[in-house]
Parts: sequence; C-alpha cells; structure tokens
Amino acid sequence: MNDKKEVIKSYGDTKKYLLPLHFNSYLTELLPKPLAVAFSTLSITALKTNKKTSLSGIKIKSGGVIIKVNMTVKPLSIKKGERLLVVTFTEDTLFNPTPQEALVFNEKIYQDQYTVNLEEELNELKDKLLTTVEQLDASNENMQSFNEELLSANEEMQSTNEEMQSVNEELDTINADYQLKNKELLEINDDLNNYFRSNLNAQLFINNDLLLMKFSPATVNLINLLDSDIGRPISNISTNIKFETIIDDIQQVLIKGSVIAKEVETNNGKWYQMRAMPYVHQADNKNSGAIITFNDITEIKKTQQELDQKNKSLLRINADLDNFVLAASHDLLGPLGNIETSISVMNTITLSEPKLFDFINMINTSIKAFRFLITDLATIAKVEGDMIAMENVDINDIINNVEWSLEKKIQESGATIVRDIKSEQIFFSKKNLRSVVYNLISNAIKFKRDEPPVIKIATGRDGKNTILTVEDNGQGIPKKSLDKIFEMYGRLHQDIEGSGIGLYLAKKIINAASGSIVVESEPGKGTKFIIHFMAEMEPIVAASLN
Repeated sequence: MNDKKEVIKSYGDTKKYLLPLHFNSYLTELLPKPLAVAFSTLSITALKTNKKTSLSGIKIKSGGVIIKVNMTVKPLSIKKGERLLVVTFTEDTLFNPTPQEALVFNEKIYQDQYTVNLEEELNELKDKLLTTVEQLDASNENMQSFNEELLSANEEMQSTNEEMQSVNEELDTINADYQLKNKELLEINDDLNNYFRSNLNAQLFINNDLLLMKFSPATVNLINLLDSDIGRPISNISTNIKFETIIDDIQQVLIKGSVIAKEVETNNGKWYQMRAMPYVHQADNKNSGAIITFNDITEIKKTQQELDQKNKSLLRINADLDNFVLAASHDLLGPLGNIETSISVMNTITLSEPKLFDFINMINTSIKAFRFLITDLATIAKVEGDMIAMENVDINDIINNVEWSLEKKIQESGATIVRDIKSEQIFFSKKNLRSVVYNLISNAIKFKRDEPPVIKIATGRDGKNTILTVEDNGQGIPKKSLDKIFEMYGRLHQDIEGSGIGLYLAKKIINAASGSIVVESEPGKGTKFIIHFMAEMEPIVAASLN
C-alpha cells in the first residue's frame, strides 16, 4: 500500500482477513475493527521510525470462528519521494516472532492508542480548518475590494462605450473612404490581371526573401507553377530551363541592384531572352524584390543558327575550293605517272610484240581511273550548289575499289591486306571515305620496310560511333614528327614520291564531319591510324581527295 493507505497489490488469500467490500481500495475500511485499530497504530509507527513493527494475538471473527492474527508493517522505499508499506497477515499458530520485534495485542491499550491517534488527526484537521477559514476571510476581503474596483471599472467602461460610439461613427466615415479605395484597387487589380493575361511574355515577381509573389500565365511554359505556389520559395519550384542559374541571377539582382540579361534554352528546344531587374518602390525608391521577364526569341535564334550554319558551310566551301588544286595535283599524279611510264616503254617496243597489248590495257585502266577522279574533283568544285550527301557506305566495297586502283603497286611490293570488318556500314561521304582509305593504304605501301607490307584494316563500334583502324608494319614515324604528318606539305621523306598533302586533306575531311583521326607509331615496327566517325550528323559539305 502507499502512504495514503491505498492497496496497490495483494498476495495470497485475503478473504480471511479483509471485509468483502467492492470498489474500495482503502485498507483501513477493508479491515475488521480490531485489525483496523492495530494497523492504524503500526502504520503510524512504521512511517515515523522507518522500521518494521509487528503485533500478534489480534482476535477477529472469520467464517464464524474466532482466530488470532499476527500483523507486520514494514516500510518499503521504491522510488525517490514515494514511500510504500508492506502489510503481512498470518494466523497466530504459524507466526513465531521474537520478543524484540513483536508484542502481544492488548485491545484496550490499542483502543486507547487509536483514540489518541484520532485526537491527533482531529487537532491537525482543526489547525488546517482554522488556516483555511483565515484564508477564506482574506479572500472575502479581496473579493470585496475586487468588486469595488469592478464597479469603478464598469463606470469607466460606460464612459468608454460612449467614446467608442463616437469613434465608431468616425470609423464608419473612414470605412466608406476605404470602400471607395478598395473599389479603385479592385479595378487596378483587374487591369493588372488582364495585362498579365494578354501579355505573351513570361514574368515573375520575387520578394527579397526569394518568395514567389506573382506570375503571368505564360510563365507556366518555362516554370512548373500553380496558383498555390504563391508565397513558396522559388528554389523549391522546378523549371524547364537547361543549365538553370535563375537563383544566382536573382540573388545578384537583390544584392547589387544590377540588371542581368542572358539567353536561356528550355528542355523543349525553345530560346528565351531572360532579363532580371530590381523591383523598385516609387515611394521610397528602395528595392524590395526582383522582376524576371522571359521574351521568346526562338525564331530569332533559329534564324541566327541557320546563318551560323550557312557561314560555316561557306567557310568549308572556300577552304575546299582553295584545296582543289592541291587535291587535283595529288590524286591525278598516280594515273598520269602510269600513262607516262607506259608510253615511254611503248616507244622502245615494236608493234609486233605481244607485250604491247598489256601496256595498252594498262593505259586504258589508268585513263578510266583518271576519268573517275576528274568526276569526283568536279563535284568538289560544285559543293555550293550540290552538297556531298552522307550515307551508309559499305567499307568492303571501298577497300575493293582501292585494291583495284593500287593493284600494280600491291603486286610490285608484295603487300597483303588483312580485313577484320565487324561493322560493314559507315555513315560518311562515299567519295571522301574512299579518298581517306586510298591515302592510308597507299602510304602503307610507299613507306614499307625491306619485308613485304602487311596492312590490317579493321572496323568496330564505340557506343553509337564507328571506329576504322588502318595498321601497317612499315618504317614507322618518330614521336616528335607525329603532328607534322598532318600539316600541308608535311613530308618526312623527301626521297620518296609524293606531294605531302594526302594526310593533311584526310584529316581535314574527317574533322569537317565532326570526326577525329589519331596516329600511333613506333619507328621500325609500323604505324596505326585510328578514325572515329560520328553516328549522327547533319549533311556536311566536305572536300574529296579522289
């Protein structure tokens, strides 16, 4: 039980010692009179001394039989500030207390002690009652004082009420003025809303805390806005702008008061002229936010891009025309040399010899190749009116054509061409791709070592892009000369036939088509050219080497 004598927990059979009272947990009311008298004395003693107290021989009537009961009350401290008592009941036959810790119950003595305890509690209650009466008297005096003050306050309130009625009349007059002002404000607000609705440009109004205050309907095409976004931080709202810097721009406007103008692109490919400027109060000429305006310049941007593309095309056309003579001199030397050599030999052979027919066939083949080259070079001269189309080119057809053109040189050098074609189609200009492959194979034969040339041609994929490699076992190129081979007239061997512009034009063609060409080489071991072709390109005007 606790110190208020409420039972918290019971153990064992309590029917023998407690009265059968339901909905009651006070131990003093549950005990028979003799046990209640004894418990009252023992509990007071245990709480005062904080020691266990016991009593034996207490007679009670239980089940029609008088039994003797032994009682023990022991203090039990569980938590700080909370005191519990453990009360134990046993029949006298089972209880054997020592003389020091137990006394025999004398009903008269404990009745007297019980009476004394009741008198002490009564005196304590009288003292508390007297104190309560004194406090009540003081409260009554205070209430009388409060009542007088309340009467005085009531009189003042009546006077104030009269003044409030006068003020109310003035407020009615002011309210009428405000209603007139409110009507004017509604008309201005309607004008502003209609202006926003009719304005095709997007506008945002931001305060100094970067909170959205207002926006025009056209803004939803750039920024994902709803009416409920008013008052939200602009940083929490997503936009459709690529590479967005709108937050940094607004902060710069708020801090420096400057005006920022830039072009921005949206995810759907439209372009806008963004302009951010301070929001100025005319009354005090102070900045209280920022205005962001977006003007649609998509058509202007497209026109500008078309002009830029046209300019780039014209520049490439001019460059290709400048290289026309170089390309012609370079690519026509081979068949012209064959014709010159054949004619020189024919001058020493009589017409009756059978070998004459072989040289005639060689001349015819060279003239045919010459005709094809003239046709391709004529195409370069007409690039402004007839752009060279990009298409899917079969690399095996290109290699077959080059082998046919270089058949004599391949036979004389004993060259072997090995193919490892994993991607047969290359998106490029057919004539230009033929020129690049022709130059790389021709150079591999031209710059061979003492052993027969072995030329490995391979294709593959790098993601969406196609890679073409041409590798030989020739003389190789010193590391310090790798960049020089792509320069105009960048010849490393002056004693070998050639003009030195083949690789220059090859690199120019690849770069013009947004591709790349790199070279890896080691002297005495060979050279490897690696070409990357872009997967998707717009039609490009490029020079042909054929």
